[in-house]
Amino acid sequence: MTGNSLPPVKLTDSGRPVLLPNEIECFFLSGVDLLCEDEPNTWFPHLKSGLLILTTHRLLWIPDAAVDASTSASSVPLASISHIFPHKKSLKSVFASPRVRFQVSPSPERGVATAGSRSVVVTVVVRGKGDCDAFVAKFWENWRARAWEESEKAMSSSSNVAAVAGSSSSGIYSSDGTVRMVGVSGILRKEQEMWESTDKSLQDAFQDLNALMSKAKEMVMLAEKMRQKLLSGSNSQTNTTNDEEMGSKEEMQELLLSVGIISPVTKESAGALYHQQLSRQLADFVKVPLDRAGGIINLIDIYCLFNRARGTELISPDDLLQACSLWEKFDVPIVLRKFDSGVMVIQNKSHSDEEVFTKIKVLVMKPDALRSGISPSDAAMTLGVAPAMAKEHLLSAESKGILCRDVSPDGFRFYINLFSEIDRDDMHLVKDHGIYASWIRATPAHG
Repeated sequence: MTGNSLPPVKLTDSGRPVLLPNEIECFFLSGVDLLCEDEPNTWFPHLKSGLLILTTHRLLWIPDAAVDASTSASSVPLASISHIFPHKKSLKSVFASPRVRFQVSPSPERGVATAGSRSVVVTVVVRGKGDCDAFVAKFWENWRARAWEESEKAMSSSSNVAAVAGSSSSGIYSSDGTVRMVGVSGILRKEQEMWESTDKSLQDAFQDLNALMSKAKEMVMLAEKMRQKLLSGSNSQTNTTNDEEMGSKEEMQELLLSVGIISPVTKESAGALYHQQLSRQLADFVKVPLDRAGGIINLIDIYCLFNRARGTELISPDDLLQACSLWEKFDVPIVLRKFDSGVMVIQNKSHSDEEVFTKIKVLVMKPDALRSGISPSDAAMTLGVAPAMAKEHLLSAESKGILCRDVSPDGFRFYINLFSEIDRDDMHLVKDHGIYASWIRATPAHG
């Protein structure tokens, strides 16, 4: 067994890789082996049968869980690749699996730390279905573009600014000779300057459509930073923040979450793996809106939210349905459900209909509800869901014999089911206890 000196890859709950800042997925290949051509005791391991994802920064290899659950996901930084060998075609290659060869050099600063310093030649063996020629073209394009250098420059410049700010934070005079703002007033001043800078970025981004498209990625990253700050602020200042401020923060978080996905899965990049990877990305995306909706949300709402987050990379309703149907094959905590009325929803596996029915029963047993029933809007306030979704829950409770329905020009009204409490031999017999007795006490006597 060879050692693995490659940087590990963090995965989401759905098995999607966690990308680096500014990193974008460019190509997917299934059934891929990464084999080292040197002796078996080299620092580069043999990685067999996995999903290979080419990004602007790395080659990501994710093992097939059905083949070897003990193998961890690994990455090869493009910065550690010193040479890509030309893809040669021959008569022999027509009958063999496509192969791509490249040379990797140990690079501790890139996370590839080894005891030795010798480079190795790695062969990509494509045993699954995929366009190997298109992969090679993208491989060369991303390796030559060197996008990771721009990310490193941005990180180094931000760290230099932070260092300068930290070194000049002592004393009451700033570099221009003015009196420095300290204490609470200084914090407020810094916050104001930050929001002014953010406001300027927003104005620049929305000047016209071209500016918006060019700054789309920047705005998504900015929104994510603002969301993380809001989340950390709400956790640390819970005791000192009133309900109105908390409400505005939650509203701001919801707006920022809808700004966009940095690296949406596309048919061009994923190819035959499009619906599989789209399904995993969708499973990660729906977590936040699903929690905010009480564990269940209409499929139409998710379609709108997901497409808005994907920007110009819109998906069709058929793509969404196919992606949701694949959740049965993955170990994800969400499922696609279809009500008897035909309405389709996404819900958490932990969502319990019995808990919903218990809340509905408590609601319809209140004196006002016993007299005049409840509407879907009443149930929506209690359950914390949309009225359309509350109506589906009420209809499900009716099918279980818990409720009865009354349809009038004013709409649907639901009442507690009393028929199971009535004695068929003596319909005028009123019991001293039970639902029927509660209904009699709540209903005014008629002369």
